[in-house]
Amino acid sequence: MPEWLVEEGVGETRAILLDGDTVLAAKCRWPGELYAGQAIAAKLSAKRGTRGSATTPEGREVLVDKLPRDASEGATIDFVVTRAAMTERGRYKLPAARPAAAVTTGEDVFESGKRVRRFPAGTWEEVWHAASSGEIAFDGGSLLFAVTPAMTLVDIDGALDPRTLALAAVGPLAEALRQFDLGGSIGVDFPTLETKADRKVVDTALEEALAGWPHERTAMNGFGFVQIVARLEAPSLLHRFATSRTGMAVRMALRRAEMVEGAGVTLLTVHPALKAKLKPDWITEVQRRTGRPLQIETDPALAIEAATAQIVSHE
Repeated sequence: MPEWLVEEGVGETRAILLDGDTVLAAKCRWPGELYAGQAIAAKLSAKRGTRGSATTPEGREVLVDKLPRDASEGATIDFVVTRAAMTERGRYKLPAARPAAAVTTGEDVFESGKRVRRFPAGTWEEVWHAASSGEIAFDGGSLLFAVTPAMTLVDIDGALDPRTLALAAVGPLAEALRQFDLGGSIGVDFPTLETKADRKVVDTALEEALAGWPHERTAMNGFGFVQIVARLEAPSLLHRFATSRTGMAVRMALRRAEMVEGAGVTLLTVHPALKAKLKPDWITEVQRRTGRPLQIETDPALAIEAATAQIVSHE
């Protein structure tokens, strides 16, 4: 049976739904973020009908809705976060919440998943690199992902005939949506299919591939476009790379430093842009976990995502 595994990283908690050697879904959460399902108490600072804003004791502003009629500004109310904060190109969307009585919370896999020291080799790396590149290759074609403020766009490209290419892309697309933890509005540009019969075949294949994944979907139009809408609760892996590539890269660098084994000193070599992102408490935590000193060097020739870790002599 598929099982959620949770890895407590430095600066990041990761979760994967693993079925044998296959990652069915993946998520990550960064410390200090408000997350969907989190219970908070916040003071209602503004109210406009059933909507408004509230402020947590730490001073964070949260958008709220479904407010009861008798809720008054200045009152402290128990809320449940329904959507994490979202950073998009050119704007920042505040986290959203509703009164606790108006929310039915589901399973939080970060709490219920099985804690492991390390994921099986290569599982997190495969999803991470795919999200970093924004491209997934499949037999005969590829999926190209682009994050925009309006929606996540997926372009299907390949040398196969349009019908064959569209059908070949359905399975990899369904896998990627779950692996990248995508939500919100998703636009998929399939090859243009001339006949309604061919479009219906692809629609049916999509319905089967996405069964069990909560969403709504339009039928393919005459230009091959399909819109998918899924609940948006947190930044997807693609969104994190689009808005904080160095943040994603520095956390992977620390993971590599933690995973390397041997006696001596851990030498972590990173692009200069990453060194400024390395928080002192993160370095201390890596040293605590490994029992080794951590030495940081920079190499401007390295790609931001290509940090390396190795053990070197004490001398």
